[in-house]
Amino acid sequence: MSTVEVRTRPPATWPVLAAGVLALSLRLRVLALPQGQRIAMLFLIYGALLAGSLLTAKARGRDPTLGRTFGVLAAGLAGVGAATLAAGRPAAVPFGPWVLPLSMLAAVAEEAFFRRAVYGAIERRAGAGAAALGAAVAFAAIHVPLYGVAAFPADLGAGLLLGWQRWETGDWTVPAATHAAANLLAVISR
Repeated sequence: MSTVEVRTRPPATWPVLAAGVLALSLRLRVLALPQGQRIAMLFLIYGALLAGSLLTAKARGRDPTLGRTFGVLAAGLAGVGAATLAAGRPAAVPFGPWVLPLSMLAAVAEEAFFRRAVYGAIERRAGAGAAALGAAVAFAAIHVPLYGVAAFPADLGAGLLLGWQRWETGDWTVPAATHAAANLLAVISR
């Protein structure tokens, strides 16, 4: 008796990337909606971004030790903590009690998109260094409509840190944890 191996191919990455950029670009328009609609639409956008990004092909990566993974996570968290202390108090966000769950979902969805889907698409064609840089530039650029050009250098720095974590661990979940911690610090320091 022979065994036939059936492999399912993940959906094409480029349509997911295009849809993700469009979804993230819509955030500025969503902020103009009444609060209930705004919150629902942002949960929908980030949920779809997360789901679509998880459907893309998994990027190649390293297989680091658990200690190395925790070290990379600790370095990222230290960087986020230092940046939060240096930046001072962030502006208030008008989401009331939904700000925490929405900011956690946003962090995880953005990391699935930028450090899994975007990074993976670039890495397959140009290598890990180009993937870390390209995903960081895309991450910083997509935040310009919301935070202005002045935030680009800080977002680029954050994207490079998160890209380094992705490269060092071979996985997008460590940058997701770091990004979630950064968003949590921004929420609780208001």
